[in-house]
Amino acid sequence: MNRKVRTRNITNGIALLIMAFLLSCSDKNEVQPLPKPNVILIMTDDQGIGDFGFMGNPYIKTPQLDKLASESLNLTHFYVSPVCAPTRACLMTGRYSERTGVFDTFNGGAIMSDEEITMAEVLKENGYNTGIFGKWHLGDNYPYRPMDQGFDMAVVHRAGGMGQPGDVLNYFAGDSSYFNPTLFKNGTPYPTRGYCSDVFTEELIDFIKLNQQESRENPFFAYLSFNAPHTPLQLPEEYYNMYKDLEFDASEFGVLDEAVEKMTPSEVEAARKVYGMVSNIDDNIGKVIKALEDEGILENTLIVFLTDNGPQHNRYKLGLRKRKSSVFGGGVRVPCLIHYPDKFTERSELNATVAHIDLLPSILDLCGLENVSHKIDGQSIFSPEDQDYASFESRTLFFEWGRGYLKKYRNFAALKGNYKLVGNTDQRSEIKDFESFDIKKDPQEKHNNLSENLEIAKALKTEIDEWYDEIIEGKNSHRSFPSYIGTTHENPVILNRNDARGTPVAWRQENVLNYWDIKALEDGVYDITYHFIEAIDEPGKAFLRLYPYHIEEAWDQPGISEWTFKEVRINKGDYRLVPFMQTKKRNIIFPFYVSVNRVE
Repeated sequence: MNRKVRTRNITNGIALLIMAFLLSCSDKNEVQPLPKPNVILIMTDDQGIGDFGFMGNPYIKTPQLDKLASESLNLTHFYVSPVCAPTRACLMTGRYSERTGVFDTFNGGAIMSDEEITMAEVLKENGYNTGIFGKWHLGDNYPYRPMDQGFDMAVVHRAGGMGQPGDVLNYFAGDSSYFNPTLFKNGTPYPTRGYCSDVFTEELIDFIKLNQQESRENPFFAYLSFNAPHTPLQLPEEYYNMYKDLEFDASEFGVLDEAVEKMTPSEVEAARKVYGMVSNIDDNIGKVIKALEDEGILENTLIVFLTDNGPQHNRYKLGLRKRKSSVFGGGVRVPCLIHYPDKFTERSELNATVAHIDLLPSILDLCGLENVSHKIDGQSIFSPEDQDYASFESRTLFFEWGRGYLKKYRNFAALKGNYKLVGNTDQRSEIKDFESFDIKKDPQEKHNNLSENLEIAKALKTEIDEWYDEIIEGKNSHRSFPSYIGTTHENPVILNRNDARGTPVAWRQENVLNYWDIKALEDGVYDITYHFIEAIDEPGKAFLRLYPYHIEEAWDQPGISEWTFKEVRINKGDYRLVPFMQTKKRNIIFPFYVSVNRVE
């Protein structure tokens, strides 16, 4: 039977499109079911809301994405987390990242619980072949890697960014780390040739072609997760040359943005490089679409495009306040496109407030699959029960990030309908210390209307308190996520700086004492090797603290770049690995990374 559909805040015919979608799914006994669509989820890294032609940027060349936007459902009020790993956790699970164990981009805060159920796992259980190409950033060791979390094929770099200290295989390439990178293919080092965004795209296209050759009857889910245009800003010369002489005039943009007027020479140069990296991505998206056309499957392929947070550098962003890492609009509002020729044939806009947590249930709806049975925070925009979007406008979305585990009111926001409450203050602060905005009237969050909307602001502050208490009591807030050593899934295990814990946290620094949590599932014997950024030029002692194990070994020759503790017997259990060297001059040196290899 037909369902009644009501719409609100929907323009350009989207009401009719969603009506058609619902009718096609309304009576499965009367309608011949369509094949499940293929799904391609595309995410870019640190690409802001203004880095697109279709968002009013007159300088950047994004013809493929502009065309995609002209043929897609555009989610015009779409929100993500302020930084990358939390957005990825929300996207994969439909749950706030803080529930999943992810609260930061490093310091052990970018490891997602292995008990979470991911989009890849759900689709794989429903017959999809699954692959990820690019950035994962939710755990580099078993059991948190993408192939442990539902992906059949994983071609990824490690840590939060290519060439970062946690990406140990590309770190020493320095200013060429984006070229010819060594990736990990299903856990094994995988040398590649070419520019990273091109490599990831080629791997995705190979995955699509192989799927069509070997199991055409099975749909595929591919997650193309570009690490560009994240720093370091490295790009092919031809793309840099497209923008090398670009000068910025704020009056030429779609929205007057004070940030453009205030760009420093270094920010102008950064924007030129970012624009080149984005144009390269745009060309690669064109290659993906052509591959789908060549295989004859574009019409039945769902493409979802979004970015993970606001821009890292100061540049055009529709006048939105702040940028990456902030809970203001410039940090958390991004474009999102849903392209599905079988359902959406022209540009449509959905003006309801939608977030990353909503994409999992929405994608499942478009695939004709039952929603997940466990509790999630998101909801489908295609839900037949709520096509007036009242529940989207009456619910509250929460945003926070503070470099470490969440601290109440530090870079915190709650958004409900048009009303947004922002806290950049102390955990004991009163409501007077907050800012309040009507983002419909003031999307750039310039006018603090706290005194005008005091009761609404108080109610939102109470909701922040309740959400915070709920998160703090969650089980993933009370456990660590150790790397498993000595398993057949991964040996040796490389413990990198991205997952090291401690205060202060070691990035490139060598004189900071940090640790890793590890777990041995059974008794075993291991070689444990410390690797250093630079050779140690004076004698001293190597310390292995793996309580209750405590081993010290002396060395007397300078110039060592690594040190191995041979045949260390470790019994089954959970441990905190604290590795360091101490020279005779009492200098403490923390390893760049540690490899743990089971030898028997």
